[in-house]
Amino acid sequence: MGRMTQETTTAAGRKTAVLHRMVMPGHICPYGLKARHLLKRKGYTVDDRWLTTREETDAFKAEHGVRTTPQTFIDGVRIGGYDDLRRHFGLTVRDPDAVSYRPVIALFAMTALMALAASHAVFGTALTLRAAEWFVSFSMIVLALLKLQDIESFSTMFLNYDLLAKRWVPYGRIYPFAEGLAGVLMTAHALPWLSIPVSLFIGTIGAASVFKAVYIERRELKCACVGGSSKVPLGFVSLTENLAMVGMALWMLAMLV
Repeated sequence: MGRMTQETTTAAGRKTAVLHRMVMPGHICPYGLKARHLLKRKGYTVDDRWLTTREETDAFKAEHGVRTTPQTFIDGVRIGGYDDLRRHFGLTVRDPDAVSYRPVIALFAMTALMALAASHAVFGTALTLRAAEWFVSFSMIVLALLKLQDIESFSTMFLNYDLLAKRWVPYGRIYPFAEGLAGVLMTAHALPWLSIPVSLFIGTIGAASVFKAVYIERRELKCACVGGSSKVPLGFVSLTENLAMVGMALWMLAMLV
């Protein structure tokens, strides 16, 4: 059948797609692997053609007038790259600029499971008051960790809405350390004289900042709560996070009285 670059063979009812992807000694294109997996999942036999050198890849791109690989051909028609293949099958394509609550949902789901697991390990049952405490303190620790991965990006995004950071810029760099410290101390029930005022302070300012930006000024911003590259919209979740810190501090204060 010749070169079959733009041909698709159907034998005994089988659907066959031709896939051109980079497979080099130092690099295997991840999108090529995704495209192959998607085609197989859709019932295609894949004629998997490797581009094994940079020269071969550049020649292929020039021949077909494309800028990227992988490239898929079905029924003699070039479908395109991985995103194009997903569109061809009617699947969604991720928008890198779209806002999403998925990061915080995943975070809180995992910290809740961690708290339940810790409670079960210590007390023999998952449903305890300590599990509820740990859920909040574990969440504070993980949120601080995400901010500390790129503290410069976090502090820059934080300046968009935090009332104290706007007045005193270094607060944006201090905040993740304060949140993490309070979370660790609350987990251990240690040094409440330090953890309670820290949590009250940052939680109250954070809640006031979010409320002012979102509900009074009606600004559409991204929340820095899970780091400076976050696509999480500033709003109810961010407000709840700060109120949870305040609530945790008040709860621990009540336990001391």
